[in-house]
Amino acid sequence: MITPHQGIADAAPLPRGAAGAPGPAPTITTDFETFLRMLTVQMQNQNPLNPMESQEFAVQLATFSGVEQQVRGNQLLEALSTRMGMSELAGWVGMEALSDAPVRLTGTPVELVAPQVPGADRARLIVHNAFGTEVARQEIDPAARHLVFDGIGADGFALPPGAHTFHIESLHMGEVIATNPALSYARVQEARFDSGAIMLMLAGGGMIDSARVQGLRGPG
Repeated sequence: MITPHQGIADAAPLPRGAAGAPGPAPTITTDFETFLRMLTVQMQNQNPLNPMESQEFAVQLATFSGVEQQVRGNQLLEALSTRMGMSELAGWVGMEALSDAPVRLTGTPVELVAPQVPGADRARLIVHNAFGTEVARQEIDPAARHLVFDGIGADGFALPPGAHTFHIESLHMGEVIATNPALSYARVQEARFDSGAIMLMLAGGGMIDSARVQGLRGPG
């Protein structure tokens, strides 16, 4: 059974700059020793009747050194940015994140946040288990923002423990006009970088990209 729940605070806005991860650090295409070897070869093979002036060698050395320092400076700035991002993410641990991640049913009611679809005159909640099988379908108030799902399946019995996903079909004059995921809160247990993305480990074992988080709130 689905019941509207009016006592839930709306999700807090996300911290700025925490939804993405820095890309791979730039690399210097050559090193200083290679450049020196190239200069040596250049000196050995120059025209003895028209040798390169020492000033030109100094300019080349200075140019390479400047580029090298600039790239290393950029690498340092990106490293500092990464550490600052991780420091900010540390504040996420212990918070409750609002996302479309699957919900692990444990026999207790589940709090859901429903999307608002203009023009909908009916709506229904559809629940699928981890295998993608529909296990519940119930009518809900299309204007309700917050709902509580009691965990009862289509057969009238409590759904077994396990991960479930929730979607809401919005209808107008009997026609489906939108299907959107219902969001839920889960406590963040860990935040880490993985293949260039910020991944969040949620209570219950689920892991999601932080880009899927639409809000945060304090625990409880």
